[in-house]
Amino acid sequence: MGRVNDPNTPSSLDDPLAAFAALLTEEGGALLDEVRDVDPAQELAAATRLRREHPAPLVSAALAQARLRQRAAAKFGAEDAARMFFTPNGVEQSTRSSVARYRAERFKAAGVRSVADLCCGIGGDALALARVGISVLAVDRDPLTCAVARANAEALGLAELIEVREADVTEVDTSTYDAVFVDPARRGGRGRIFDPEAYSPPLSWAVAAALKAPRAALKIAPGIPHEAVPTEAEAEWISDGGDVKEAVLWFGTDAPSSHRATLLPGGATLWTSLDAMPPDPEVRPVGRYLYEPDGAVIRAHLVAQVAEEVAGGLIDETIAYVTSDERHDTAYAAAYEITDQLPFNVKKLKALLREREVGILTVKKRGSAVEPEELRKKVKPQGKNAATVFMTRVAGAPTMLIGHPAP
Repeated sequence: MGRVNDPNTPSSLDDPLAAFAALLTEEGGALLDEVRDVDPAQELAAATRLRREHPAPLVSAALAQARLRQRAAAKFGAEDAARMFFTPNGVEQSTRSSVARYRAERFKAAGVRSVADLCCGIGGDALALARVGISVLAVDRDPLTCAVARANAEALGLAELIEVREADVTEVDTSTYDAVFVDPARRGGRGRIFDPEAYSPPLSWAVAAALKAPRAALKIAPGIPHEAVPTEAEAEWISDGGDVKEAVLWFGTDAPSSHRATLLPGGATLWTSLDAMPPDPEVRPVGRYLYEPDGAVIRAHLVAQVAEEVAGGLIDETIAYVTSDERHDTAYAAAYEITDQLPFNVKKLKALLREREVGILTVKKRGSAVEPEELRKKVKPQGKNAATVFMTRVAGAPTMLIGHPAP
């Protein structure tokens, strides 16, 4: 295509949409290849050099895209991220590819062949759906976001399965689709939005849209109040590598009014109907083993199931640590063997760690105001051995539990 227009022409690259379109030209693609591995420390020098040959806005857009691709590699994998296009909000708000793939596979297993992806963003979920063979209508009202989503479908060879439409999602007819997926915006000018009715669009609208479809999934913040979850929904909390990534409200499944915790990458799933939730575990003295339930299990209020699985109880009625005298295998909690239980006292902890030559110290906390890094600075671990310290409460009292991961 040759060189893009001069930035002083009416089609100025100062416009974000025009600058992005320029990245899709032959010149823009070559420039993206050239800046792919630019060291951030050398970015200014690279920009100065490249602006001698290319319009300054195009150089800035290419360098910004290179930075976004580097950030996106953690979510999308290095191979896909190197070919995709991003916006700052798109990188921040996109679903991690492993989670999007899991959700797409759930749709496919339910026999879904077409999905209306409302609030599609840069297309991360649409790409995952298309990769399992589902045709997608991807809708967003922002022109630049739609252009990026369309470019991503092209870049990954999925354009035949993904139609990108610039529109207000509240005005889109989804009646011809097997399922609806809604990912409302949960960030505003002041950061994260915690009130579901302040989402864009509001949760109430998304639920109404979901109830009209044969099947639906709504992506929501994992910290959503449980009382805000509709009784018609199956609520699923998903973690990946031990970190809680999101919650999803599923409609049209055979398990309404239930909670599920799913742990990726393995896919272990803990489920219960709300009518069959077991009572809270009893509080008991700290035994030989401490179990740290996965964050998705805690968010889903399924700690009682883990306690049953390991024949254990809680160390405190307000703390999600489970204790047991015996070692039990469970996919839903990490097990630690406890060697010491001490009242909270930094000096005593420091002396104990020094006596045992602990130089590799992992600090965990629940129910404690102590920050792990502050504690680490105070005890100054030194030595060849490793240990884990839990800053927590036991039967209401501030306590330190020392141990190590159980084999």
